[in-house]
Amino acid sequence: MTNRQDPVWRFLLPSFLFIGVFSLYPIIESFRLSFYRMILTMPWLGAKFVGWENYWDLATDPVARGSFVTSLLFVAVTTPIEVLVGLAMALVLNESFHGRGWLRAIVLIPWAVPTVVSSQMWRFIFNDRYGLFNYLIFGSATQNYWAPLAEPGLALVAVMLADIWKTSSFAGLILLAGLQGIPGELYEAADIDGATTWQKFRHVTLPLLKSALLLALLFRTIDALKVFDLVFVMTQGGPADTTNILQFYGYKKIFAEGMIGYGSAIAVAVFAISLLLSILYLRMSGAGIIRREPAK
Repeated sequence: MTNRQDPVWRFLLPSFLFIGVFSLYPIIESFRLSFYRMILTMPWLGAKFVGWENYWDLATDPVARGSFVTSLLFVAVTTPIEVLVGLAMALVLNESFHGRGWLRAIVLIPWAVPTVVSSQMWRFIFNDRYGLFNYLIFGSATQNYWAPLAEPGLALVAVMLADIWKTSSFAGLILLAGLQGIPGELYEAADIDGATTWQKFRHVTLPLLKSALLLALLFRTIDALKVFDLVFVMTQGGPADTTNILQFYGYKKIFAEGMIGYGSAIAVAVFAISLLLSILYLRMSGAGIIRREPAK
């Protein structure tokens, strides 16, 4: 019996090592460093254990509070829109029509493009001199230029648009898989009962798509919380810190100011928020999937 199980562990061991080295160890090390006061530009000070002081500084830091609010706003706006747009895509792509395979491939192009490349593309689109955004609004001969990435009230909206354009197709892919798992006999029975398209969507599609919807919300929420490259390429956290999300603020603290301990505390805070939201989504998903039979 032991000999039969040994090959299984040999196959799984590289995966466990990869997860341990590249996922588990950074999490543990970040948590450890968050209890120390370390400054890269002052190595002679060494690593001083300060306990929960970094977390207290994080809670009382006005810039960190603003970054936290910006991160929550980014998640609250982009995630529902991406799931709704993805649902619309999935409903269209689930129908049978000529060229459906080509359309599915085309829809996935924004998600397949590397984020740094798409971020640079949107940065060019919103450029105040030669960007497509100004050309569509003012035309090529006008001298009026509008710089959305330099406007405090519009920069975050521009970053949100870039994120929605790129990742809505990913949510649509998850929801399309959920739609294809719904038995066609249920729709046939609904047609026999005289149900309208809206009634079939409300009473058949949505209830059976709940787990896929929660899965799409889970993935998109976690990705939106840890978005970094969009902000790094498009705005660098500006103007006036209006796009300075919590993840990017932690990056600046570590690599720009050399505050390893404080930046690690920010990373741990982002991880804790993502973990709590993941548990919430999973509990909601479990409540919708698992039906306990009443005790007899």
